[in-house]
Amino acid sequence: MDNYEKLNRRLKKALINDSLEESLGELCTQEETALAQLLLKPEGAPAVIKVKKCDCGDEGPHSCEVACLFNAIERDENGNVIITGSCVGCGDCLDACSEQTLTGRKDSLAVLQLLKSKKEPVYAMIAPAFSGQFSEEVSSGKLRSAFKSMGFYGMIEVALFADILTLKEALEFDRLIQSDEDFVLTSCCCPMWLAMIKRFYKTLIPHVPPSVSPMVACGRTIKKIQPDAKTVFIGPCLAKKAEAREKDIADAVDYVLTFEETAELFELLKIEPKEMPEDEKDHSSGAGRIYARASGVSEAVHETLKRLRPDRKIPLSAMQADGVPACKRLLADLNEGGLRANFIEGMGCVGGCVGGPKSLIDKNVACDAVNLYAKGAEIKTPVDNPYVLELLHMLGYETVEALLDRDSDFSRIF
Repeated sequence: MDNYEKLNRRLKKALINDSLEESLGELCTQEETALAQLLLKPEGAPAVIKVKKCDCGDEGPHSCEVACLFNAIERDENGNVIITGSCVGCGDCLDACSEQTLTGRKDSLAVLQLLKSKKEPVYAMIAPAFSGQFSEEVSSGKLRSAFKSMGFYGMIEVALFADILTLKEALEFDRLIQSDEDFVLTSCCCPMWLAMIKRFYKTLIPHVPPSVSPMVACGRTIKKIQPDAKTVFIGPCLAKKAEAREKDIADAVDYVLTFEETAELFELLKIEPKEMPEDEKDHSSGAGRIYARASGVSEAVHETLKRLRPDRKIPLSAMQADGVPACKRLLADLNEGGLRANFIEGMGCVGGCVGGPKSLIDKNVACDAVNLYAKGAEIKTPVDNPYVLELLHMLGYETVEALLDRDSDFSRIF
């Protein structure tokens, strides 16, 4: 366990025992003090951080530099490795770093401080990939109770907002695809996929419909309804930590916890989710729930489009790629004119979000759990979801089609 992780656990225990100030006063080295500041105020840091001096040597590019597809690792004038603002949190550098110089940013101490202060209502926003992560016995209702026991005001399934974005993407597809030559790239799910398009395949940007991710839509909606609220997204993904800090959407999410960080908090606070009472308030459809695995977005939009436009002459024809190398190959082929579908989906992790670097279980087991949870949904598509319509009306949308109105006062939410 590196010094950063050790210090993180130590300070969290101190905070729980009301001795944080005392523990901070005991820090005696410059390195400890710097790491403590990263843990207490992680907001300005990239998703991947450097936690100690790099000993890889000065000759040639470091393994982490070679591994980074997004050119986010550089060296300063003294040859020291630095992580730049272009880091998207893919995590490939962490696997490549044999010295454990790099690690994923931890937000758990800051979140624990926020919960302990009880100054504002804090909402847990759980990613669709949660199924099975904290044991197959942990239902959404038990998990909701566990978060409330931790100090959260409530837990909201981001799958409900995947429902809304599914509606929007289906409507965008219907508006944009008018011939066999037209195509769209799904825009609302994976930050690594979008980063690849924006940085390396800019000519494809016009084919990306304007939408935010379900995470951002969830955070913005909470803050629209309850302006003093704080929001914490919880999922298997490091890249969400980077996405939450992007300037044009930084208003939505205050902190991002991985499933690993969340499990550690449950352990420290002696909360056993599977022993919690049920608190059932599931509002998402099966379509929103399958966003967690590869091809889920395509399937959700396809089924929703059939419900919205059953007589459409040009059907949705999907192509998917999961994993950064596969996404890169697909985009390169598409950029060169290799069009073989009209709806293109990409996920940066193999298997989709269930294959994220901070998942607690094997991606195949997680995929089965997601599919089982989706199959058990009483509502199959967003079109049939009364909670979606109720929420849209609450936000001022007169009709579902109003989601495409870019001049609306509410267009910033979705």
